[in-house]
Amino acid sequence: MAKDVIIACDFPSKNETLEFLKQFKDRKPFVKIGMELFYAEGPTIVHEIKALGHQIFLDLKLHDIPNTVKSAFRVLANLDVDLVNLHAAGGSEMMRQAIKGLTDENGKRPLLIAVTQLTSTDDKMLKNELLIPKSMEDTVAHYAKNAAENGLDGVVCSPLEAATIKNICGQNFITVTPGIRFADEQGKDDQKRIMTPAKAKDTGCDYLVVGRPITKAKDPVEQYYRCIRDFIDK
Repeated sequence: MAKDVIIACDFPSKNETLEFLKQFKDRKPFVKIGMELFYAEGPTIVHEIKALGHQIFLDLKLHDIPNTVKSAFRVLANLDVDLVNLHAAGGSEMMRQAIKGLTDENGKRPLLIAVTQLTSTDDKMLKNELLIPKSMEDTVAHYAKNAAENGLDGVVCSPLEAATIKNICGQNFITVTPGIRFADEQGKDDQKRIMTPAKAKDTGCDYLVVGRPITKAKDPVEQYYRCIRDFIDK
């Protein structure tokens, strides 16, 4: 499976997003549109970025009763994005109905992945707040296995769990991993389960989702290519 770096375009407006993307002259990065941008601008921002030639990961993390999720994905399927997600904690029936909502009459749909545990969650939160007694690795692995068994294409996980998930679910099961920080930037924000792009290269990560280390950099284009070099080219 081809590896790639997805830039998290977590901007509050269309103008900021499009101005940011104008900097990339030689390569159209795969981009993530999350809640902040989608809620601010609606579906039009998806159409505009898609028209520029970018692949899009629409990161809305759906989590609701199965029929509501099915209906929501039926609408989102019309946006022609490449990758969408939901929360694995919604359960098997929700995941099955999501696939039905996404799939068109010709059997085509975007890739669908499940969020296992957010990279801002650590073992202490898992046990004390979420009341999940298993370890983080066991919990994430179980959620991933359930996603695979219900027909999903992969999961969102931290880079620390990617290798385990590949061993359990197979090499073709996609791992999309946020929590990527360069060595000189670690410990500066709310991400807790993190890894450098270079280390992520050999752990089973297929797609890295990188936000602030690129978008807040003095030279975002250079930081993007630095990530590409560390994760793909070396």
